[in-house]
Formats: sequence, C-alpha cells, structure tokens
Amino acid sequence: MTEVTSLTGRLLVATPALTDPNFDRAVVLLLDHDEEGSLGIVLNRPTPVDVGDVLEPWAALAGEPGVVFQGGPVSLDAALGVAVIPGGEGPLGWRRVHGAIGLVDLEAPPELLAAELGSLRIFAGYAGWGPGQLENELEEGAWYVVESEPGDVFAPDPERLWRSVLRRQRGELAMVATYPDDPSLN
Repeated sequence: MTEVTSLTGRLLVATPALTDPNFDRAVVLLLDHDEEGSLGIVLNRPTPVDVGDVLEPWAALAGEPGVVFQGGPVSLDAALGVAVIPGGEGPLGWRRVHGAIGLVDLEAPPELLAAELGSLRIFAGYAGWGPGQLENELEEGAWYVVESEPGDVFAPDPERLWRSVLRRQRGELAMVATYPDDPSLN
C-alpha cells in the first residue's frame, strides 16, 4: 500500500468534470485524512434552517448567515460545529484540526467557549471517503487540492466560495473560476 500524505486542513475544490450532484461546485474542508479514509465538510451549501431552530443554545454564537450548512451527504441528522480560535490550546470543548480551525463539542455548554470563539458554523452531515477512495477521485481529476484560509470556513457569501477560492490560485487554475454554470449555453 502506498503511503498517504495527509491533506487535513486543505480544501478540495470540485472540478467541472465532477458529475456527482452532491458535490457540484463544492468546496470541501478536509477535517481528517489518513490511510483509514477521509472526512470533510462542504463549506458552500447553506440551508434555509436557522441554527436556533435546531441548536438554540449555539444560535447566538453562530456567524452570519446564522443558518445550518449541509456539510455533505453522510449522516444529515448529525451536527458538526467548526470554529476559529487563534492562539494556543483553545478552550475545553474545542479540538484543533488545522491552524486556527477546530471542531466544537456541541454537547458542551456554549458558555465554555463563548469568550474565545472567533466564529462558529454548524454543519449537518459530512463528506466521507473510505481508504483510498479520495486518492482514486484525485487521480481521476474530480478535485483540485488547494490551501485553505481561515476565512474560507466563514465566507460571508458562501454561494460564491467556489469561484473565489479558484480565483486566488495561480496560473491556469485561476481561469477555472470563469467556467460557466452551464457549458452547453456557450
């Protein structure tokens, strides 16, 4: 078996060739990636559901827009909280994933984190890949792998995240941002 280089903390940006409707123009933050598989959240799929409707204690801490995001097609009944907390270890109830980005224990009292929480987004579900599955998709050209920035998780206009992430890349990859929504209309 080949050694897996961890992509944790990086973004998967769907290529125009990716035909799975769950990931059309998706931007996925990888929260975990190793030889046992990968787990990530889709950053640009806001739902019409307010955080207060499903996790009322966390609603006041959720950033704008204060809605639940669809994190992926797996376990839509489960919620993940992602927050940015700069600096050292962070408070009890938060686990660093990459840089200042980490996971919030949504079972913990929000007061434990409120003072240190920079931003919070709630995601219903996640994207998951078994061992070697993501690597196969990468070889097939389904995803671009790019560096993440803390602001990506909390983009104020998530519907435009796919284009903005691509636009900030160098070279030919930046040109993909201009790819039409429907190429048949060209």
